Amino acid sequence: MKSISYDDFLKVDLRIGQIIRAEVFEKARKPAYKLWIDFGEELGVKRSSAQITQLYHIDELVGKRVVAVTNFPPKQIADFMSEVLVLGVDSKVGGVTLLGVDHEAPLGTRVY
Repeated sequence: MKSISYDDFLKVDLRIGQIIRAEVFEKARKPAYKLWIDFGEELGVKRSSAQITQLYHIDELVGKRVVAVTNFPPKQIADFMSEVLVLGVDSKVGGVTLLGVDHEAPLGTRVY
């Protein structure tokens, strides 16, 4: 993979948000949830589609803090406009596990 500069990294706006609402995304081609994520006063609430159904029940998502890319252009997925990309990694047991923070950080805090 090609190396990038720190200035290149700073072009990606990674922020801490908190999931405030989650629904099953029935029209998605692959199993997914619709998420509404609060990024604080500056960015407000943004929506995302996330294929995280293998490891997360919908009930446990509300209140969870996540890391997301907030400066990608919105993407239409079926009848839902996804505005941010929630970050995760493949887990050993299968499925995607979400990236988060160990200690509480203010909503909208930039990741660096």
